[in-house]
Amino acid sequence: MPSLTAFTILGYTVALIAVVHLLSLRKHPASTLAWAWGILLFPYFGALLYWGIGADRLRRKRLRRRAAFAPFRRDRHEHKRHRAALSLVPPDDAGLARVLARLNRIPPTGVDRFRLLHTADVFYDALVERIEGARHHIHVQFFIWRDDAPGRRLRDALVAAARRGVQVRVLLDEIGSVLLASSHFRELVEAGGEFSWFQTISPLRRRFLFNLRNHRKIQIIDGEFAFVGGMNVGREYQGLDPKFGAWRDLQAELTGPVACALQESFADDWFFATGRKVIEPCFYPDTEGPGLHPALVLAGGPDDPSEPTQKSIISLFNHARRRAWFTTGYFVPNGVTLVALQLCAARGVDVRLLITEKTDHPGLLRIGRSFYDELMASGVRIFEYSRALNHTKAAVVDEDWLLVGSANLDNRSMRVNFELGVFAREPDAAAELAARLEEDFAESTEITPSNFARRPWYEKAAEAALRPFAPLL
Repeated sequence: MPSLTAFTILGYTVALIAVVHLLSLRKHPASTLAWAWGILLFPYFGALLYWGIGADRLRRKRLRRRAAFAPFRRDRHEHKRHRAALSLVPPDDAGLARVLARLNRIPPTGVDRFRLLHTADVFYDALVERIEGARHHIHVQFFIWRDDAPGRRLRDALVAAARRGVQVRVLLDEIGSVLLASSHFRELVEAGGEFSWFQTISPLRRRFLFNLRNHRKIQIIDGEFAFVGGMNVGREYQGLDPKFGAWRDLQAELTGPVACALQESFADDWFFATGRKVIEPCFYPDTEGPGLHPALVLAGGPDDPSEPTQKSIISLFNHARRRAWFTTGYFVPNGVTLVALQLCAARGVDVRLLITEKTDHPGLLRIGRSFYDELMASGVRIFEYSRALNHTKAAVVDEDWLLVGSANLDNRSMRVNFELGVFAREPDAAAELAARLEEDFAESTEITPSNFARRPWYEKAAEAALRPFAPLL
């Protein structure tokens, strides 16, 4: 009996510590209450689960590049360039641009070319081509990197670049790439390149945050070419893994001043991971003019309690006047996103959601479906894509604006993951993305109140049972 008493006391002591930490995070009330009940009712299991997936805030010292090396004259020059970039925005959209810049703490910038890469094969070929042409540096960041044919192909291209004197840095999330051994990059390090995990689990550095993932996928070459989107490195992205079958995704290649803004995001994450700074001016080359098209970099994560990703997405819905088409790999809306979608559609905006029906996380699909009725009642059109696993995270807003990035319309992307995307007014790219989405809508099943009501009773039961977990995910 004494041992049982000690076990109970220890369990509730652990639970109390977890609850105190939970309250210190000031999470949303519904999430706080759900976690508190779970921890107290199941002291050991609840506390363990909380430390595994519940802690969603991180404090880190950020790298302020401009403060580190920029003289006043350069600051003034950059300020003028940011003002010039804002001048590219039509007057009707200038307010949105200012809001997004303020939310993300990243000044408006510009993009010269916005090239959409619709398949992994095209993306890998384009990235290897830029790596082979690199002269000064290559910075690569992914969430998932596999030790398979595409992984080894990109690794070997990076090794060859390092051997010819190019500075190469590779940054991967340690959980997203949990099956990859560091030895995969041994040859790169021996050739003079650098590799690091983005570690939020590191007891020696007092990091115990299993839940916080760096979901960003950006690649910058010579500060001139940048890639951003939702693609990782692995044969499944080429549709070659029988477990997943065909795979649909999107990456974009960008040129212009936006590359320097994306470089700062990489430098910030590299500083967190390694403690080493990437601040020298050679990594941030000057460009002629503000760029051809206005662009805003959207970068959020658990180190920013103001939740810029969530607020940026809400701002897009609030600003849309004619259409807001979003495609997302995972759809688990919180209350704020749900209301924004409903209000946007209620204003008469053509709001459409493309959600993958063929998924690697069926539980998340069912949670998302539990919100369909109230969305459709407000006029939101919902399409489920079943021809392939659609991992794309992108949007078209009105005629000329498009968003390509790493964030899904789910709680994890809005509040827990480090995410990054580029929102730009580029008419040709927006038209191309809209045409692709129209093809996807045509190949999807549109969910209507009548056909949704006919789904089996056990699906309805699963949705009802899983929906309470939405605030925890």
